[in-house]
Amino acid sequence: MASNLIRSIGLVSAVALIPAATAGIAAVDSATYKELEQFMLVFNQVRSEYVEKVDDKTLVRGAIDGMLASLDPHSGYLDERDFDRLITSTDGEYGGLGLTVGMEDGAVRVVAATEDTPADKAGIKAGDYLTHIDGKLIYGGTLDEAVDQMRGAPGTDVTVRVVRSGRDKPFDVKITRAMIEIKAVKWEVKDGVGILNVNAFNRTTTPLAAQAIAEMEKQPGGPPLGYILDLRSNPGGLVDEAVGLSDVFLEGGEVVSSRGRRAGDVERYYAKAGDLAKGRPVIVLIDSGSASASEIVAGALQDYKRAIVMGERSFGKGSVQTLLPLSRTTGLRLTTARYYLPKGRSVQEGGIAPDIAVPQLSDPDYKDRPRIREADLRRHLVNEAKVEDDVIQDDGKPDPRFTATAEELEKKGIKDFQLHYALNTISRLGSFQQAKADAPKKVAGAKKSGGR
Repeated sequence: MASNLIRSIGLVSAVALIPAATAGIAAVDSATYKELEQFMLVFNQVRSEYVEKVDDKTLVRGAIDGMLASLDPHSGYLDERDFDRLITSTDGEYGGLGLTVGMEDGAVRVVAATEDTPADKAGIKAGDYLTHIDGKLIYGGTLDEAVDQMRGAPGTDVTVRVVRSGRDKPFDVKITRAMIEIKAVKWEVKDGVGILNVNAFNRTTTPLAAQAIAEMEKQPGGPPLGYILDLRSNPGGLVDEAVGLSDVFLEGGEVVSSRGRRAGDVERYYAKAGDLAKGRPVIVLIDSGSASASEIVAGALQDYKRAIVMGERSFGKGSVQTLLPLSRTTGLRLTTARYYLPKGRSVQEGGIAPDIAVPQLSDPDYKDRPRIREADLRRHLVNEAKVEDDVIQDDGKPDPRFTATAEELEKKGIKDFQLHYALNTISRLGSFQQAKADAPKKVAGAKKSGGR
């Protein structure tokens, strides 16, 4: 479960150093001690009677994992290896394929293929299931074992067998490992529109985003008509960076609040004055892989009507995990709070519903590809507010605007339909806003000329 924790759907990490031994231990009552006695009885029976000898460390680790697995999908125990992976996920690099994966009923499921990594370039997609690595069956094994087999020296090859919904049979994909450098932010100006692609929420996200906006504002052709903030397949990360990225586009106000078990356990995070995009139109692109920190940003900008949210409904993870050190090399990642958007709503289970639902028509498998969200995970936290069915599922009726096939779009040179649609929308909004801003100047000039 610990490995699931680090590599599963994006975790908003409110990292805190809290002693493992607290006053809560003193509150253990006699009934609990009886339960612990039962545990020790089972432990000793397994040690002495199991068909094969099992070492104590294995039994204790299994007990810990089982206890945490009974809570929710995002709590777990971190051993030394998991600690290293946690550090890598926030500010490191490694040799591998660039996949975020999770375990589902014994099967390894792809959560996301990080953009521009070997897995992404090889065509691995969210929702794919991996059954074999280099011909060896991995179904029924642990996620740690699967990840260890996928990682390796850059330049070496690995073959994965993929099961994809909509395909008649499994197929093999050969991928060459590379050094996976976590690039939090990429940007470009296309057709007069600034595109800010955020792939991770690590310690570099906010400064890189602010720098990107500043660079785009100084382009030779003039500042962009507007901005597209692409958060698709971004599984989340540090909550402070989610607040920071929201702050790039906001003039102030509360971005998110977290509420813990006790009434007084409330933390509020605010944006500072100063919209670096200077009020220009913003579109946020999301999909089913946009989780936690991504949902904070999309939801905050949506609540303040600072951006149009476009794409697919997001993942729906509205909980905060805290890192509780147990020793110098081990720790506990525990769900300690829920987070709430500026209007007081929670994204837990329901996710962020886009203002304009735009399917990824350029993906030939988009209709058949399964979307696994928080609500599909076992023992997920239930939203305290009622989540309407129409938020969780659409009505299934085709939108007449979105009837083109992937083949038709490819002939037109459109490789990313959602981005294409967002670009066209920003162009219209930006041109209208620019014309509106210029109108008073033209009228004033006309009056002045007529007076001569």
